[in-house]
Amino acid sequence: MSSISPILAATDINELINQALLDLQESGVDFLLNLAAAIAVFFVGRWAAKLLRRIVARVATKAKLDEMLVRFLTNILYTLMLVFVVLASLDRLGINTTSLSAVIAAAGLAVGLALQGSLSNFASGVMIIIFQPFKTGDYVEAAGISGTVEEVQIFHTRLITGDNRLIIVPNSEITSSSITNYSAKPTRRVDMVVSCGYSDDLKAVKQYLEELLAADERILNDPEPLVAVHELGASSVDFVVRPWVKAEDYWSVRRELTQQMKLDFDAKGFSIPFPSQDVYMHNAG
Repeated sequence: MSSISPILAATDINELINQALLDLQESGVDFLLNLAAAIAVFFVGRWAAKLLRRIVARVATKAKLDEMLVRFLTNILYTLMLVFVVLASLDRLGINTTSLSAVIAAAGLAVGLALQGSLSNFASGVMIIIFQPFKTGDYVEAAGISGTVEEVQIFHTRLITGDNRLIIVPNSEITSSSITNYSAKPTRRVDMVVSCGYSDDLKAVKQYLEELLAADERILNDPEPLVAVHELGASSVDFVVRPWVKAEDYWSVRRELTQQMKLDFDAKGFSIPFPSQDVYMHNAG
């Protein structure tokens, strides 16, 4: 009996090993099939999410929705679709997504508490989209930064400055500060102060300024441009010059008027006062 027992024991061990290898082979094949299916679900799902985003963007654009709103909604839609695709892939892999969803929800709560600033930026982005203080292409000043709005994203807004710098501003900083939208109205008033000397012919200077504004076709007749004496300064008579122009002509009109006034003042003999100080020296003794 003592010689037979080791033989039986070795036989049992061999059978166990063979059975384990067979089970591993069968489960390994199933795992590889499930892995391939999960990868296929992920890539096909991501492709479908991108396709759906393009379709929604095209439909929304044809419906003449604001470009900023379209981008914001399609980004959110794509993110939600991607989360759904990932869960579907994990489920195909055999992972219990029900319990995983609970874990994700708990983790999301913890992350949400830790990232309150990001959630605040998201809520502010939603407020910007709903109330629309500006739209894509508007020139604004917000959070102390001036630039043209390129895009409102989920957590931040992209602004392009006049010298073509990209500035990314958190949405919460925009909604918590005052916003100046220079493109909101179709027209703008150019506010200028023009000074002449006390020795100049006041009526002649005023007539020249009025004729200069009337000769520029970019200056609107309604509202009527204003030229008036504003103040008798310490060394000059100050005129306010306030023509109305289209918003897109504001800077070009302002620059060109300033240059032309200086050239014409020189040609007509009008003086442009500047601060001066007289110093008297007395010899003592």
